Amino acid sequence: MSIEKPPTPPEAASILTEIVHSIRLTWRLLKDDRVPAWTKAIPIAGAAYVIFPLDLLMDPILGLGQLDDIAIAIMAVKIFIDVCPPEIVQEHREEIEGVVEVSYRVVSEDEEKGEEPPYPAIEDGSSR
Repeated sequence: MSIEKPPTPPEAASILTEIVHSIRLTWRLLKDDRVPAWTKAIPIAGAAYVIFPLDLLMDPILGLGQLDDIAIAIMAVKIFIDVCPPEIVQEHREEIEGVVEVSYRVVSEDEEKGEEPPYPAIEDGSSR
């Protein structure tokens, strides 16, 4: 049996970032009128389970009783995102992550000075 090492700070930050993005994505999808109402019931049901006093695992055992609440909440968010229309999910994901489609090209010092470069310029956005 091997013991797993705790996550490094960059890994922990990545996990935290993913959790925050999932929460923001869920919130945006809940507010989006293009998402069917029946799918919006999934995270609401998950939240109701967390709030409702009856659990699958009893809460008197500190820590263990909260694991089922966390698992249900995570599963509800994951299932909700999976059943939402993919194009809507992608649209909101791009807005959350700040992804912007752009094209670019590398400008040489010769071009900055107004001179013609010794090689052809790349216009399609691919790198050399």
